[in-house]
Amino acid sequence: MAVRNISRFWEWGRKIICVGRNYADHAKELKNAIPREPVLFLKPPSAYVREGSPILVPLYSSNLHHEVELGVVIGKGGTAIPQSAAMEHVAGYALCLDMTARDIQDECKSKGLPWTLAKAFNTSCPVSDFIPKDRIPDPGNVKLWLKVNDQLRQSGCTSQMIFSVPYLISYISEFISLEEGDLILTGTPKGVSAVQEHDELQAGIEDVVTMNFKVQGD
Repeated sequence: MAVRNISRFWEWGRKIICVGRNYADHAKELKNAIPREPVLFLKPPSAYVREGSPILVPLYSSNLHHEVELGVVIGKGGTAIPQSAAMEHVAGYALCLDMTARDIQDECKSKGLPWTLAKAFNTSCPVSDFIPKDRIPDPGNVKLWLKVNDQLRQSGCTSQMIFSVPYLISYISEFISLEEGDLILTGTPKGVSAVQEHDELQAGIEDVVTMNFKVQGD
């Protein structure tokens, strides 16, 4: 079997596991209760989009929101991984956006339905270049930011996360086996807001990476 290049995980990774409401201030801004255990949902690999390609607004949404997140790239698979060994399964990181059709999510929530149409559409997961593990020695102290048309919208630190990266790896792997190339989105800080067609988004991890995307109608 050909050796797969982890630095291009978006080309062959099999799933994107997302954590909702992992920052208390973000949960509060959307009027959600602060969770006692992680809130999980999935995106398919077809959600990936890379710099140079646009973020597409789904035809069925008129309220597309940005959410900047630290992504954790799994380098070694496992099931029921103990927290004490969790970081051994991390190959590196990526800066990610969890693009969300907020109007559709609100409608789904009100009906008790899954969030799939709000979260899993094409281009709903913009990702940066792969960040080797040694570039981020402490994933619990990473400063994230996002600007729209050069106006700062989100600024936060992973130290504000309710559930840490090792805890999330352990928790998720109890129910969903993790595989090499999987991506875990660890949640977003407060400041989410709507974007419009032709908006320009710039996001970054302080001193590590930046990325730029344009928003385009589908």
